Amino acid sequence: MDATFRDRLVIVEDDPVTRAVIAGYFTDQGFQVEEAETIAQARQAVRRFRPDLVFIDVVLPDGDGLELARELQSASDAGIIFVTRRDADVDRIVGLELAGDHYVSKPVDLRDLLARARSLLRRRRTERDAARRNTVALFGPFTIDLLRRELAMNNGEPMRLTRGEFDLLAALIESNGHPLSRDYLIEVISNRFTDVDARSVDALVARLRKKLGDTDKSGIIATVSGKGYKIGVPVERI
Repeated sequence: MDATFRDRLVIVEDDPVTRAVIAGYFTDQGFQVEEAETIAQARQAVRRFRPDLVFIDVVLPDGDGLELARELQSASDAGIIFVTRRDADVDRIVGLELAGDHYVSKPVDLRDLLARARSLLRRRRTERDAARRNTVALFGPFTIDLLRRELAMNNGEPMRLTRGEFDLLAALIESNGHPLSRDYLIEVISNRFTDVDARSVDALVARLRKKLGDTDKSGIIATVSGKGYKIGVPVERI
């Protein structure tokens, strides 16, 4: 594969065995990989390598991996996945609402880590694509701003959605009326705190329909038999 088109990954991990195993696996999966043992090395690698994705060990020899994530959040648009050994670290990640889009626990399940990495990269690409085009759309009696993550009635009255509800609605809007499978929507709404399955998707759709006042007559979110869901009304970009 041409290196120009390979996703770039920085692994920030002080344990050499863990770091080597992750680096080898992701190299085999087509990633360009840089390794860093400390926060100081990580800063240099990020500046030089401009990664698409960073794995950060929470506990590092020269500082706190969560503080490194704060720095990256302001200096880079790379996706972040935390690697942690302790439940207490998970509590800190959740409480700080940092840039990390996922966390994984040690010992690392490499296949799970790869799935999370690819899901995160897809979402980041979607966000970047949205930023380069019109991000405001009208559908039914609603206006959605995909970049600002805001939903309002067309009369200007704001509507509050959870992160999962907004992510699901945004995916349906972006699909331009094409059906999205439940498997795809599982990836869209999964996050670092919650395991989701097809029933979770159905429950989230039901909640979203209720908030939108969606009925069989209005058909804002349509069920596609044997496939999943689609936006059931015209979408107009403005």
